[in-house]
Amino acid sequence: MRNSTEVSEFILLGLTRDHRLQQVLFPLFLLLYIACLLGNGAILIVILTEPRLHIPMYFFLGNLSCLDICYSTVTVPKMLRGFLRKHQSISFNGCLIQLHFFHFLGCSEAVLLGIMACDRYVAICKPLHYTLIMNKWTCVILAGVTWTIGFFYALMHTIVTSQLVFCGPKLVPHIFCDIKPLLVLACSSTRLSYTLLNFVTVSIAFSSFFFTLLSYFYIISFLVLKVQSWQNRWKAFSTCASHLMVVAMFYIPVLSNYMLASASDKDPIVSLLYSIVTPVLNPLIYSLRNYEVKNAIRKILIQNAIFVRI
Repeated sequence: MRNSTEVSEFILLGLTRDHRLQQVLFPLFLLLYIACLLGNGAILIVILTEPRLHIPMYFFLGNLSCLDICYSTVTVPKMLRGFLRKHQSISFNGCLIQLHFFHFLGCSEAVLLGIMACDRYVAICKPLHYTLIMNKWTCVILAGVTWTIGFFYALMHTIVTSQLVFCGPKLVPHIFCDIKPLLVLACSSTRLSYTLLNFVTVSIAFSSFFFTLLSYFYIISFLVLKVQSWQNRWKAFSTCASHLMVVAMFYIPVLSNYMLASASDKDPIVSLLYSIVTPVLNPLIYSLRNYEVKNAIRKILIQNAIFVRI
């Protein structure tokens, strides 16, 4: 994308300029990144190899794991590289690419969490029609819509940001290239960027969050009023609790970060929660609280152990 700018690269200031602290943070975030890859990778392998998990709920969970792997990969490797160097530089085009994929994957995950809530609503409140409503093609279309919305949302921000003029300074007080810290450095008018950030970004996040809460309001009402068996209630509540924990860990920091258009010193810390910490915790939440996933993992481990012995 073409832009008029005197700045050919940016310097990401990261979390700290203290070299000793950077040496401590490097192995910490390296372990978090490896845990993210292994945990979400294991979820993907289990869902793909276990026929009993070939149902809509786990199809969307597989999409979530794929998003989490890509989401962390967009930001963490560059940040780890910065811990080992005195200056963490990134080219202007590289910055735009990172911004695009970060918002592409983030928006897709926000929409996907809303779709997963809808899937739980249909499964619990309309069980007799579940296979008819959430059939194979419906799931594929919903997943496609999720990724498509994320792509064009990110493309919108990338195109608008690429047209801004940056005259310096080129120091970005963040751990990766995000919209708000870049707007602070722009020399040209940022009114359109802030308008899109205030209305489009917050609208998508709020809409997905509200839709998720509405789905669970109906689910809880249905379980309390129409389900008599405590065992069935507990099973449904257990499944929903996992998703609600993921929703809370993702939406709360995202909304707190983007509801205020002005950049804050706390933005890098808040960004860590939904870009690094949440992708690590998602597979733990779903695997530890999900009986079917734990059984599938146990089955694969036993089969591999037998194969090794043979």
